[in-house]
Amino acid sequence: MLRNLFSFIRFFVFWLVFFAITRATFELYFWLKLGAASFGEIMQTFYYGLRLDASAAAYISALPLLVFVIGWWFPSLTIKPIFLKVYVWFCLFLISLDTSLNFNIFREWGTKVTFRVFTSLYHAPSEAMASSGSSPVGRCVLICLALIASGVILARYIINFDFKKPVLEPKFKAFYIIILLFCNLILMRGGLQTEPVNQNSAYFSDIEILNQSALNTEWNLFNNIVENLRTPYNPYLFMPPGQAIKLVQDAYKIPNDESLRILTTTRPNVVIIQMESYTADVIESLGGDKGVAPNFEKFIKNGLLFDNIYSSADRTDKGIISIMSGFPSQAIRTIVSDTTKQKKLPAIATILKGAGYPTSYFYGGKSSYMDFNVFMKSHHIDQITDEYSFDKSQVKTQWGVYDDVLFAKHLQYAQQQKQPFFTYLETSTNHEPFVLPVKAHFPEDTDGDAANKFRSTAYFTDSCLNAYFEQAKKQDWYKNTLFILVADHGHRLPHNNAGAYSPAKYHIPLLFFGDVVKPVYRGKRISKMGGQTDIAATLLSQLNLPHQEFKWSKDLLNPNVADFAFFNWDNGFGFMMPQQTVSYDNSGRRIIYRSNKNADPKDTEKSLMNGKAFLQQVYTEYMGY
Repeated sequence: MLRNLFSFIRFFVFWLVFFAITRATFELYFWLKLGAASFGEIMQTFYYGLRLDASAAAYISALPLLVFVIGWWFPSLTIKPIFLKVYVWFCLFLISLDTSLNFNIFREWGTKVTFRVFTSLYHAPSEAMASSGSSPVGRCVLICLALIASGVILARYIINFDFKKPVLEPKFKAFYIIILLFCNLILMRGGLQTEPVNQNSAYFSDIEILNQSALNTEWNLFNNIVENLRTPYNPYLFMPPGQAIKLVQDAYKIPNDESLRILTTTRPNVVIIQMESYTADVIESLGGDKGVAPNFEKFIKNGLLFDNIYSSADRTDKGIISIMSGFPSQAIRTIVSDTTKQKKLPAIATILKGAGYPTSYFYGGKSSYMDFNVFMKSHHIDQITDEYSFDKSQVKTQWGVYDDVLFAKHLQYAQQQKQPFFTYLETSTNHEPFVLPVKAHFPEDTDGDAANKFRSTAYFTDSCLNAYFEQAKKQDWYKNTLFILVADHGHRLPHNNAGAYSPAKYHIPLLFFGDVVKPVYRGKRISKMGGQTDIAATLLSQLNLPHQEFKWSKDLLNPNVADFAFFNWDNGFGFMMPQQTVSYDNSGRRIIYRSNKNADPKDTEKSLMNGKAFLQQVYTEYMGY
């Protein structure tokens, strides 16, 4: 029995060693991001990751243990060593693949592989593959193969594939079986404490990448899949419901309505242009790189710029709902793909349709992506123009047609429309894999980071916008049109220094532009802190149309509304206020970012409590739809 027990210990230790190898590989891959950490802190990731490593190893051990127990209880059953070898090789393949996939996911999203990756593949496999087009795939494949090879070699030396069956009386055999199964169960749940082990056990540092490194990638993925497949519930119950409701309502209280009137008419045409990945880092006037969007600087001089605006999240499916419906992102969920729930949301298009506007949606790709077409149809969009509306020869990327082709299509449409009309236009060229129909404006990247590829596609979109406006000026509808230029979300590029928790990643432009903007407001700035969700109330207020349904939206042109912005990512949130911004990781149950480390603790607590209340109420409403 001792030899057999020692064989199980060796099997278990093998997986602990292999998880340590995958952790070291992750840290070597992101070595530059670990620059702020000391060698001792990096070594601590192996210690703090041990409980989740042990839990993951116990889950892997469960099936071989069960097979052994059955074979031991029934001596006539013969289980050949090849069974265990194939099982080990299969697990090595899955873990190595997950580790390699995680490099690109973490690079783009700032979080480890989650269930969302698989939902994206399910809803739109070609688009999901396109999203990874700028990543160094060859390098990741080589790392995956190296991990598999190292695992297979180590397994030969550590694992005893020829388990023996000790000869014992049935009563002793039953006792040992119970002990083995009980010990494995305890390791799976991480100990004898009341609550099973969770991600929090791996969090130990104020440097977020150290926590992510300590977090076992496979355990985290398995846990996330289970959470998403179980009966829906609200995982963000931070406080009594009444307290959360009051905090949210207080944030939107307005002493009096003194909204600025910036338009020359209350019935302009409205064209919202949702710009793919147009982070503030490519807008010079917002502190971004010079020369990436030179025409946007020209637009700013002839429009009203909101320079303190943040996206609700970091993906298009969340941005489109925040802009059109004024509803914040739901962290681990996305309401647009739940066709039953999203139909119940309010929408700008619905209000404008009721005011007599013909409505349209223009997108160069497949409008079925994440059920965007279902959302548009259920919110009174009369006409959808997408990839299938173009000649096949014009569809040249995985995201459909290039932005110049899309804009040209809208010019044809707008010229024939009865005024006033509403269009929601969604660009796509500035998206991974960052391909162009013309020569790149910036030199090719040599480090594989894709920063200049991103700059070049952003530059191309900027040039397309300029050409579009120059042509639109020649048409009658232009002089009566309000253009709203806003990004769907920010991006890690081009600077590649903003994590999922960093407000800089969510900083985006918002510009009200066109001849209908009163001359006195052109070239001006509004520095009221807000987000994409605030577009609905701001626009509809200018049109003297009701916007009470958009209770998560505030009028940015009313100086009396509170300054704040709210964003979230997979299982975390950020709440921004002038005095203090905090980012909170719900997995680790801790604040991982403070904008002002010298702020009054009361200000930090206020931002934290507001963020918790917002996420709790957003998710509560999501569940209720």
